Amino acid sequence: MTLWLTRIVPSPRSREARRDLGGSDQGIRLHQRMLQMFPDGVEGPARAAFGVLFRAEESPHGPQILLQSHIEPDSSRLPDSYGSVETRSLDSLLSNLHKGMVVNYRCVANPVRKPGTTSREAYGLPPVVALSGNAAVEWWERQSNAGGLEPLYINAHPLAAVGGHKGSKDPAARQRIQHARTQFDGKARVLDVELLREKLATGIGRGKAYGCGLLSIAPAR
Repeated sequence: MTLWLTRIVPSPRSREARRDLGGSDQGIRLHQRMLQMFPDGVEGPARAAFGVLFRAEESPHGPQILLQSHIEPDSSRLPDSYGSVETRSLDSLLSNLHKGMVVNYRCVANPVRKPGTTSREAYGLPPVVALSGNAAVEWWERQSNAGGLEPLYINAHPLAAVGGHKGSKDPAARQRIQHARTQFDGKARVLDVELLREKLATGIGRGKAYGCGLLSIAPAR
């Protein structure tokens, strides 16, 4: 299966791009915008059907959006003058992975744990608890190992939460969803190539429709 990586550099003159990147609803607005570039009328969730993962981040030249997908997106479906778009296949990267290889990585993820019923009742905890600090780093270590990577260096940087509304079309009945985010950067050694390819394709953790979970790697020099 081919993976496609698209880099979008939004134009500061585009009202639509400024709106998509602004505020705590950024995640769900970008989710809707990214899906515009794929065919309509698929069965089931479109994000899963096209393998869509994305994240917004700051580059040395300003904000950019990285989009990964199973099929090549159609950038002509974006609003006029939304920004510059460049798409390339990740086939070469995926085919050159090998055990023992050292890579640089980045992932903006939603590190959480689900307390058991006893703990929830005893401490009044919600069904899902966001993790931070050392707990988030330990979460990333577990996720990395499960994805075929051995972290050699981890830099964990908390980001602002993203969210949106989910459920009924009735505004009064819609459920507010919010995802805490941490950006993980560092170096890792490849332990299992097939596991890593799977995680690259499917993403890591929760909140994928809100811009979480896209794992990016590059060979370390």
